[in-house]
Amino acid sequence: MMSQLDRVELSRRGAEEATRLGRSGVELVALTFVDNSGISRVKAVPVSRLAEVAAWGVGASNSFDFFLCTDTITSGAYSLGPVGDLRLHPDLDALTVLAAQPGWAWAPALRYDQEGEPHPQDSRALAATAVAKLAERGYSARMAFELEWVVAGPGGTPVAGPAYGYSRLAEQSAYVRDLVSALDSQHLGVEQVHPEYAAGQFEVSVSADDPVRAADVAVLARETIRAVGANHGLRTSFTPKFAPGGVGNGGHVHCSLWAGGRNLCAGGDGMFGLSEVAESFAAGIFGRLPALLAIGAPSVVSYLRLEPHHWAGVFTAWGLENREAPLRLVRGPAGKRETAANFEVKCCDLTANPYLVVAGLLFAGIAGLDAAARLPEPVEVDPGTLSAGDAAAAGVVRLPRSLEEAVAAFVADDVLKSAFGAELATTLMDVRRGEIDELGGLDAEELCDVMRWLH
Repeated sequence: MMSQLDRVELSRRGAEEATRLGRSGVELVALTFVDNSGISRVKAVPVSRLAEVAAWGVGASNSFDFFLCTDTITSGAYSLGPVGDLRLHPDLDALTVLAAQPGWAWAPALRYDQEGEPHPQDSRALAATAVAKLAERGYSARMAFELEWVVAGPGGTPVAGPAYGYSRLAEQSAYVRDLVSALDSQHLGVEQVHPEYAAGQFEVSVSADDPVRAADVAVLARETIRAVGANHGLRTSFTPKFAPGGVGNGGHVHCSLWAGGRNLCAGGDGMFGLSEVAESFAAGIFGRLPALLAIGAPSVVSYLRLEPHHWAGVFTAWGLENREAPLRLVRGPAGKRETAANFEVKCCDLTANPYLVVAGLLFAGIAGLDAAARLPEPVEVDPGTLSAGDAAAAGVVRLPRSLEEAVAAFVADDVLKSAFGAELATTLMDVRRGEIDELGGLDAEELCDVMRWLH
């Protein structure tokens, strides 16, 4: 079997990049991939080895596909146990000098087998495949993840200050300044940063980009936030529920559909200026939200966050600027809608693998395009306040209340299973069931204690 990798060209590029990184004082390169439980796993190599690693990769066990977030290795239909090996190859186009870790650079890795063939469970490759499938239909997407996290002191107590309060920002102004400076120097396109609702919580929004790049940014931004916090003696938690009660950390995803340089979420003849194809794309996502929760809210603890009246989006409803809907249209200000209009998916969190989220949303949207799907009537109130009769008439029901329900919805969805491929789709649910078995019996406080510092 012939390798798909051009090893000569990769070696040449790797040597070129190693020289560039060396001039910037880089000594080590962190190669990351995100596993099926949403943890960023890493192998690091000296910059002097970058040419060799670019061409030939660095070894990593395929058992990482079966790691739970707790580092337990579960079993599954496609598990080889301790047998076999994969190779991590850095994406040289995404190499980034790390501002908060002097002497380090970062690159997302693609996983190949020993013959140089793409690993069927490589989530970044799956996201790229989804982008290509959308392009075959004449469209592209722009996406961005919002990141929410809790900042705590060394003892684990969240930093002080009221929700959205300037006092929290003022007390942590040096931390926030260093964070934005680091993100900017890494070209991550910070649009805004602010204190959020929960104790010690912050949020950063970044510019929309190509979907694979958007997932890369989500990974790199999260690890940069963690590193800057450590430099300030602070701990960082992206868990969906830091402690029982209150609101949790989300990982909302913004997505717009484009064709020929035009944003199809604005300037159309449909509801709120939507074009027909943008509505179909969004309807594809809307109709598969129960199954998509197994990808975007993939942890047992995710369902502590998914509560009514917490702006998490837990009902089958969509609307214009409705923060209680899992899918909302964000139009932006008049005069800028041609570039600003997008859909926001609010029911995702940061225990998710962002590459799988990108892939899931795009494949669902593509299915909507192919079926010329239509959205139901928008909901203009908090769907949780509807009477039973009004909710039934509008088709508003609760999304899955547990990971078990989300897994069942994914298993029943032939479109997503087919798009992900039998091996990855099966393994994902094996991992979900493994975490349910290990963590599903814990009460809320115990679950939060276990999960607080894992993501």
